Amino acid sequence: MQELEISNSVFESIKHIDEFGHEYWSARELKNILGYSQWRRFNDVIEKAKIACEKSNLDILYHFAGVGKIVKTGDSLRMVCDYKLSRYACYLIAQNGDSRKKAIALAQTYFAIQTRRQELSEKEYSLLTEDEKRFYQRDLTKKGNYSLNQAAKNAGVKNFDKFHNAGYKGLYNGETANDIAKRKGLRYREDILDNMGSVELAANLFRITQTEEKIKNDHVDNENDANITHYNMGRDIREFIAKRGGTMPEDLPTPEKSLKELEKENPKLLT
Repeated sequence: MQELEISNSVFESIKHIDEFGHEYWSARELKNILGYSQWRRFNDVIEKAKIACEKSNLDILYHFAGVGKIVKTGDSLRMVCDYKLSRYACYLIAQNGDSRKKAIALAQTYFAIQTRRQELSEKEYSLLTEDEKRFYQRDLTKKGNYSLNQAAKNAGVKNFDKFHNAGYKGLYNGETANDIAKRKGLRYREDILDNMGSVELAANLFRITQTEEKIKNDHVDNENDANITHYNMGRDIREFIAKRGGTMPEDLPTPEKSLKELEKENPKLLT
């Protein structure tokens, strides 16, 4: 298999964010980037990486979460094995991969040098203050919106205000970004995401990441369908919150200070 011309941005482009704000990589997608044509050979590397993980006294099931994936073969569908890999799992895979592949060295560097902030475990996240959680979630939403905008652009979206408002309308029971800003009492053009608590940010992050996945998986190719997809995803997440007995996003309290204000007062919150 001919190796792809890759850079660090390639690894970033195949990163996913789950509903809890945790990043992960699909083993099937990583396999292709690292130049493996056969799953059997790549799975051998995964098994070696699992052993290394176990020897480090870390939870294999957390770092190598097994998931099934449906693929189409001819006229039929079949279930294949896949993994949701943590950043550390990807690093171990790169460490145990074929060193002759140029992609392997780049992967080792990429997965090793990322900041600790991007690698927070659930336990570490729970120890953060509310303001620290807000900064962390806001950082993920910025990255998520960038990826969503790329997917929307590829789908033919030109009016991005309308596209993003479609998602807000679904999640906020018909409210646009301007409606949300007015309800929160914000100044003109003040960022609504900078004025959300961590729970509200997490709900929007879920909307953002799942809409991107849906647009890509459904091969959406026009602006109208992209807007409908975004609205429906926001509405579905709203229904999910309701079924779980959660608080509707518009009923969550607005923090006393925006992230911009907190950043000026205490730059250490960003580190």
